[in-house]
Amino acid sequence: MARKYLWIGLILALLVYLGSACKPNPSEEVIESESPGSIQMASSAFAEGEFIPVRYACDGENLSPPLMWSGIPQSAKSVALIMDDPDAPAGTWVHWVIYDLPPNLEGLDEGAREIGVDGVNSWNNTGYGGPCPPPGNPHRYYFKLFALDTELYLQSGAPKADIEKAMQGHIVAKGQLMGKYRR
Repeated sequence: MARKYLWIGLILALLVYLGSACKPNPSEEVIESESPGSIQMASSAFAEGEFIPVRYACDGENLSPPLMWSGIPQSAKSVALIMDDPDAPAGTWVHWVIYDLPPNLEGLDEGAREIGVDGVNSWNNTGYGGPCPPPGNPHRYYFKLFALDTELYLQSGAPKADIEKAMQGHIVAKGQLMGKYRR
């Protein structure tokens, strides 16, 4: 019985030793970058949490709404915008993806086109696709803005997943604006 406890003790001691040997020396630890800063977003067409006018929806003129922002850090090299609907019946529906926007841009005009690089939306098109929920309960639409310390250099038509993967570790600030829409 004593031999059994001796073996258990030796194994535990070995595990403790190996665990401490795998930890980096505090002077060699990689210091995490600070958490991303905050970008303030707004629209002259709707306020945070309010309804998006029909003009910007699929049953209206399907124009992208005007967006304004502030708080892009000086270190930003580009900006990316993702608009999606997490309430869609089939899962999150991507309405708009733009990346490699200039960091000195302070917003997008109504119906913005040919600025930055367009990603593909859930309709498998590039460009803006307005709110288009099934009739019934309102859906939430998130306009998410990311200031990046790099340009993404992805091909036009990249999907949201590729853009999010390319942004990992490069987000220096972010912000969002949420609007609702019901048909």
